[in-house]
Amino acid sequence: MMRLPVLCRQALAYGLCATSSVLPVWSQGRSQIAPQRPDAPFLLRTYEAEYIPPIRLGNSGRWRDLVRAGKLYLTAQDAIALALENNVDIESARYSPLIQASQVRRAQAGGALAGVPSARSQAGSVQAGQGVAGTQAAAGVSNGGLNNNNTSANTTVTQIGPVTPTLDPILQDTQSYTHQSQPQPNSRQSQVLNLISNTRNYSTSIQQGFLTGGQVTLTYRDTYLNENSPVELLNPSNGVTTQLSAQQNFLQGFGTAVNARTITVAKANLKLADTVFKAEVITIVANVLSQYYALVADYADVKAKRVAVDVARRFVEDNRRQVQIGTMAPLDVTTAESQLATSQQDLVVSETTLSQQQVGLKNVLSRTGLADPLLATVEVVPLDRIVVPEKEDVGSVQTLLATALANRTDIATQTVNFTNSQTSALATQNGVLPQLAGFASATVQGLSGRPQAVPLQGGSAQQFGTSFSQVPGLITCPPGVGRPGQVCQVPDKYFVGGIGTALGQMVRRDFPTQRAGVFFSANLRNRSAQADNNIDQLSLRQTELANTRSTNQIAVTVSNAVIGIQQARVRYQAALKSRVLSEQLLAAEQKKFSLGASTSFNVVQQERDLTTAQSTETAALVAYSNARITLDQTVGLTLEQNHITVGEVLNGHLSRPSTLPAVLPANP
Repeated sequence: MMRLPVLCRQALAYGLCATSSVLPVWSQGRSQIAPQRPDAPFLLRTYEAEYIPPIRLGNSGRWRDLVRAGKLYLTAQDAIALALENNVDIESARYSPLIQASQVRRAQAGGALAGVPSARSQAGSVQAGQGVAGTQAAAGVSNGGLNNNNTSANTTVTQIGPVTPTLDPILQDTQSYTHQSQPQPNSRQSQVLNLISNTRNYSTSIQQGFLTGGQVTLTYRDTYLNENSPVELLNPSNGVTTQLSAQQNFLQGFGTAVNARTITVAKANLKLADTVFKAEVITIVANVLSQYYALVADYADVKAKRVAVDVARRFVEDNRRQVQIGTMAPLDVTTAESQLATSQQDLVVSETTLSQQQVGLKNVLSRTGLADPLLATVEVVPLDRIVVPEKEDVGSVQTLLATALANRTDIATQTVNFTNSQTSALATQNGVLPQLAGFASATVQGLSGRPQAVPLQGGSAQQFGTSFSQVPGLITCPPGVGRPGQVCQVPDKYFVGGIGTALGQMVRRDFPTQRAGVFFSANLRNRSAQADNNIDQLSLRQTELANTRSTNQIAVTVSNAVIGIQQARVRYQAALKSRVLSEQLLAAEQKKFSLGASTSFNVVQQERDLTTAQSTETAALVAYSNARITLDQTVGLTLEQNHITVGEVLNGHLSRPSTLPAVLPANP
């Protein structure tokens, strides 16, 4: 008798599982860092944690292709490729779209916001009218401990706006087995002083919510009861119940738009994740270009400082020879040596700056940084140079502004964020409405058990007369029950049987119950909801003004970038001309000095002026390069100018190969 209800309950549970919707499955794509679904049977796969691959700390193979004899030969494009494949910040940013994809899955499940728990209860009571306990419960009599409900309530955290119904089907199965001894202060009904009952409760339910603001619940309960009371007509007995209930909101919490707002925002953020990743890529590319060309300038500065040292050293040697033959005073040699010492000090400073710049660039291009012995000792040799075109054609400010508004990631981000704020504000708008919900349920029941003859108090065949046998449910008590000739009450044959009898009654809907109603609730002043809505709407107005200010500021930024590149070009041309003139003046002064028409002080002064002019030219070149990078970044064309696609960067490998020239420079 135990196995049949268990099989029926399990069959119903499996049937409910089979009709439930399938949870969305994550598409891994080609990324090697995406979550991977477990390789398990379908019914178990949902309850195994997905595998998250460990972080990737190795560098790409592009490094090996560019290192020759302890030197890393780099073009600007190769530096960008290494950074996009190996930079730690880029690798970290690759996780953001995956996180947003999981946020979409979380939103599609519905329910309260993350971190808001819900209550779960376990039903352990018998069916109303079943046994002594069920009869007392149906009559509203409480005798302490008759209800075996085990309810656990969690703290409820309130969220602003209607809570989206849980959109993932929820299957609950509860089994409880109870042996209970209960003293009876009034034994008139149970006819025993200690009511002993053995109960087995099985409850299976599945619940499904909908974006319209409603939910449907299907519940099946099966209760087995065996009591020691002699007054039970069915003992042991089985009670089964199937209930289908539905509820739908019609004012607050009604509509797909308000209930799907979290999903809409999550999907928008998923699309925005690519934009945010693009912004990170642009930042890294601009940083790499700035450091690369700064390294180029540092090499040029070191080269100029070495030339200055060589010139100062030759000048000292020439002066010493002049002193030896008696055509020059020793003081002039001291002046030349002072200039040599200054030039050597400037060279040391430039070489130190060059070393620091190499360390910074290698750290950007590698995930392991200087922890890799190869990277710690390799010398970075840039192959490209800063080139200032003869003619600067950047276009008009109006054209560049239109390009910036169409391509800048911050504009796209603020547009999506504003749309998300509008979507979220639907919750507070809807929250102003009162609550109106309709509910309905349909229940079918069944009851069966083993029959018992229960003697009637004081009832005998003589007292009832010969016609008592025609009364349904009355018979002469069988031997061993009651007094001889006493009348006994027996259950209707319709209820006699096992669990199959009760299930048949339920399937035939012999005992149906329907219930329908409407729930209405309204806050008469509604100040809280009105305030929440006003706060959201006023905040949206502030956001609109802030976005307008940002758009206006972009026009100023673009204009400043154009002016900046024009100024950088003019400064470079002036610095170039100044350096050429300084070289000519130094050559003329040295010629005059060799003819005795000048002094060593004048020559040293011209050498210093030339060194200053060379440093100014190098700084002007770097300023021009940075202005060019800033202009591209300002109008949102950094990736296009460097032939980079976001898809390749997301995959972690750029298809463009790295090739070195046939003849590599001995010195940069």
